[in-house]
Amino acid sequence: MISPPFIILIVIAAVIIFASFFIVKQQSAAIIERFGKFQSIRQSGLQFKIPLIDKVSGKLSLKIQQLDVIIETKTLDDVFVKLKVSVQYKVIRDKVYDAFYKLDYPHDQITSFVFDVVRAEVPKMKLDDVFVKKDDIAIAVKRELQEYMTDYGYDIIKTLVTDIDPDAQVKAAMNRINAADREKTAAQFEGDAQRILIVERAKAEAESKRLQGQGIADQRREIARGLEESVEVLNKVGINSQEASALIVVTQHYDTLQSIGQETNSNLILLPNSPQAGSQMLNDMVASFTASNQIGEAMKNAKTKKLEE
Repeated sequence: MISPPFIILIVIAAVIIFASFFIVKQQSAAIIERFGKFQSIRQSGLQFKIPLIDKVSGKLSLKIQQLDVIIETKTLDDVFVKLKVSVQYKVIRDKVYDAFYKLDYPHDQITSFVFDVVRAEVPKMKLDDVFVKKDDIAIAVKRELQEYMTDYGYDIIKTLVTDIDPDAQVKAAMNRINAADREKTAAQFEGDAQRILIVERAKAEAESKRLQGQGIADQRREIARGLEESVEVLNKVGINSQEASALIVVTQHYDTLQSIGQETNSNLILLPNSPQAGSQMLNDMVASFTASNQIGEAMKNAKTKKLEE
């Protein structure tokens, strides 16, 4: 039978053996100290240490980490703005000692550098330039951090200005300015559209008038050609030009009356409209044509006589 003291020794030995081994996770590093003094750095995997002598003082992650820093500062045009700067960093594998022993609070150190750089860069810019040149701010932050944090065992992977938040009243004013500018542009486009519409309408109307005039001219030309042919036909049967012209006018007069008679709702009244009107019109037109021919012959003879003298 195993005595109790022996059991106790076995348990103590098992605990000591168990405590001699430890595991370091992937992308991590463990710092081993012996009696409070740095002994070694252990990488990922199953590791051994001397029990009761060596101690795992701490572990550092070698993964890329991100720190978000929010800074409030003033721009060149006296506008207060909040910036959110995201810093991506990691511990340099070969400088785990520096990262563990030189800095107690790396987050605070990085935050201080970010504040210093941003409050040095942003006051040189107007608010609009802060939005446009946010990459320049991020580059400046990374350059300063990279220069100082490398000595402490940290590598700055990237810095990003992820948010720019001006005062609420400033944002409202910027939105009003943007809306007013868009309304002005819209009004200009509407004015241009109205002007183009008016010009095109005027062009269409001018073209319509031109075509209408051309149609009227063609119509009159055809009427004249028809009258000419009618006069020639009447001349062949012994009716002179004056009588033929008068006869054509009277015929058109009666054709007009006939057309009006076919319209039941017509309100047009031709004056004079008596049965003798057509005969009287024919006589008057023949007389006027004869008189006009006599005047024309007299003027022609007078001009010829004058030239002969």
